Amino acid sequence: MKKNNRIKNVLRSLNYDLFHQKQYTVLPLAKIDTDNLKQKTTPSYGDIKTIDISFTEDSKEHFSTTHKKLPSVNELYRLFNLFNLLYFEGKLPSVKIEYSNRMSAAGSYTPEKKLIRIGNKYHELFPYDIEDTLKHEMIHIIHFSHNSKFKVEASRIGCSVKAKYHPSLSRKPKYLYYCPYCDCEFPRQKKFRMASCGYCSKDGKYNEKFKLRLKK
Repeated sequence: MKKNNRIKNVLRSLNYDLFHQKQYTVLPLAKIDTDNLKQKTTPSYGDIKTIDISFTEDSKEHFSTTHKKLPSVNELYRLFNLFNLLYFEGKLPSVKIEYSNRMSAAGSYTPEKKLIRIGNKYHELFPYDIEDTLKHEMIHIIHFSHNSKFKVEASRIGCSVKAKYHPSLSRKPKYLYYCPYCDCEFPRQKKFRMASCGYCSKDGKYNEKFKLRLKK
C-alpha cells in the first residue's frame, strides 16, 4: 500500500516537473520616442548636396529656344581649317568669317572681300546646321553659283544645297512690280533697273514692251 502511494507521489512529481508551465516574467514594452526618431531619420536640407544649375541671362534665353550654344568665331575658324584639310586638301585660301545679326539667310560668301557670313537669326532656329552652312559657303569659294559643279561638291562633302524654311525668316517685300500685259506681280527687296516680264518676254531676253512697272 505504501509502495503504491510512493509511486503515485513520484508520478505526481514527475507530472508537475514535466508539464507545469514555468512562470515567465513579462518585461514591459519598450517605449519608442517617435519625435526623436523622425528627427534622426529625416535628413535636413542642409545635409543634402545640391547641384547648381543656374544660368546666366544669355544662356537662359538661348537655352529656352535652341538648347545649343552657337560656336564662337574662333571655333568657326577651327572648323574651317578642319574642313579645308578633310575635303579640299587644304587648298582653299584663307577667308574672314563673321556672324551677321542682320541677314535672315543661313550664310553668304562675298568673293571681293573673301568673307563668309553666318546668319545668326537662322542658326538660332537651326543651331545644329551651322557646320552644314559653313561647308556650303566653303564650296562657294570655288563655285560661286549653285550650278551642277556646286551640287557635285555638296554631295561629295555631305552638305545641303538649300537652306531650311522658317516663316519668321521671311521678310515683307519692299517693292512690288507688275506686268502691264499679264498683270503678274513680282515682289522684290531691291529696285529693278531694267526688267521685263519673264512670262511675256521671249527667249528670256529683256523686252521694252513688257517692262515691269512699280506699283504705287
